[in-house]
Amino acid sequence: MPISRNTIGTVFVGGALVLTLSALAYPSMLGIQNASTNASRIIANTQWGPLTEADRDFVVKVRSAGLWEYPLGEMAMQRGTTKEMKEAGEHLIVGHAGLDAMCRKIAPGLNITLPNQATPQQQQFVATVDSKSGQEFDSTAVNIMRVTHGQIFPAIAKIRASTQNTLVRQLADLANDTVLDHITVLEKTGLVNYDQVNFQQTTPPKLPKDQLTPPAPQPGAPVVVLTPRPDLNVNTGSPTPTPSPTVR
Repeated sequence: MPISRNTIGTVFVGGALVLTLSALAYPSMLGIQNASTNASRIIANTQWGPLTEADRDFVVKVRSAGLWEYPLGEMAMQRGTTKEMKEAGEHLIVGHAGLDAMCRKIAPGLNITLPNQATPQQQQFVATVDSKSGQEFDSTAVNIMRVTHGQIFPAIAKIRASTQNTLVRQLADLANDTVLDHITVLEKTGLVNYDQVNFQQTTPPKLPKDQLTPPAPQPGAPVVVLTPRPDLNVNTGSPTPTPSPTVR
C-alpha cells in the first residue's frame, strides 16, 4: 500500500542547508517538547506490566518515524549518488520494517491505535529531500536524518530506563539498536555537517502540536505495512563503527 507523502504548508526548496535544517529539525519520534506533563501516569494495567502515557507515545511515534524514514530510504536507494548513500537507504528500509513489525505486533495487546501517516512535519522532511537532486539530495537527506536520529537516541534510553512494560522495553531495545545503526551508516557517507547537526540537536524550533502529531487513521482503514526486505540482506542490529584515523 503506498504511503502518503502529502505535505502541510509550503515546502522549503531553496537556500542553504543550514536554513533547511533550521526550519525543519525537530525530534522525529517522540515529540519531546510536546510530551504530556504527566507522562508517567499509568493509563492501563496489562499482563506485560503497567502502560504509561510516555509508553503509549513511544509506540505511536516509533511507528510514525517509520512512515517517513522508510520511503526516504527507498529514495536514497534509487537516487543516492554514492554506494554509501545507497547503503544508508537499505539500512533505513530494513530497520524501520523491523520496528514497524514489532509496533504492529504489540499495539493490539496494549490497545494502542497506530497511525497510517507520518506527522505533517515528517511528511515535509520527505518532500524537502524529494525536491533536491544529485549531491544536494544526498547532503540534505543525510543531515536531516542525522539531526533527528541524534535527538531521539537519548530519548529511547530514557524510555528503556523508565518503562515497566515488557513489550515497550523490547521495542526500546530494538529501537536503540536500529537508531545506532542508522547513525553509523549516515556518518559513513561522509556528508554529516557535525557543527550544524550538533547545534540543531540542542536548539530545535518550537512547532505547533498539530505539526508533530500523526493524523488519526480513518475508521476501519487497514493498517499500512512497511514491507520487509530480506532480499537486501542487511543487519541493523550490530553496527560497525566508522574506522578512526590511524594514530602514528
